Amino acid sequence: MNLVCYGSCAVALLSALLVIVERNAMRALLHLIVMLLALGLAFFALGAPFVAALQVVIYAGAIMVLFVFVVMMLNLGAPGERQEQRWLGAGVWGLPVALTLALLALCAYALLGAGPAGAPAGVVSPKQVGLVLNRDYLLVVEIASLLLVAGLVAAVQLASPARPEPAELAALSPSEVRPDG
Repeated sequence: MNLVCYGSCAVALLSALLVIVERNAMRALLHLIVMLLALGLAFFALGAPFVAALQVVIYAGAIMVLFVFVVMMLNLGAPGERQEQRWLGAGVWGLPVALTLALLALCAYALLGAGPAGAPAGVVSPKQVGLVLNRDYLLVVEIASLLLVAGLVAAVQLASPARPEPAELAALSPSEVRPDG
C-alpha cells in the first residue's frame, strides 16, 4: 500500500503543479480533476475508504463537472466553435489521460495485487469520521459552514443584476422607472 500511497501522492503533486502553471483554463481544470482523483486514491490507501469515496463523488465528480460547464459556457473570449474544437483536441487531453492511466494502474494494484498483508492497518468507518468531526472539530466544521453560507450570499449578490442608485432613479422620468426595480 505504500507504493499506492506514494504513487498517488506523486500524481497529485504533479497535477497540482500543472494546475498552477497551466495557461489554458480547460487544461487546468482537467489537471485539477486528476489531482482530486489522486487524493481519493491516497485516502483509500491510507485506510479511509469513506473519505476517498466522498472525495471522488463530491469534488472530482459534482463540483468539477460544474466548473467544466462554467468554463465551457463562458468560452473565455474566443469564438465558440473554434474554442471548443481546441478543447477537444488530443493536446488538451494527453497529459491528464496519462496521469489518469497511472492512477488506474495504482488503483488496480491496490485492489487486486495487495493481499491481506498490504491492507491498511485500520479502516476508518463513516461513524468514526462523524464522531471526530462533531466532537473534536465541531468549531472548525461550524466555521466552514459559515464560510460556505457567506460564499453563497456573495455569489448571489455578484450574480444579481445591478440596480440603479436612488439618485439615478430620481433623474429618470416616470415612464422609465420599472415597477419591479
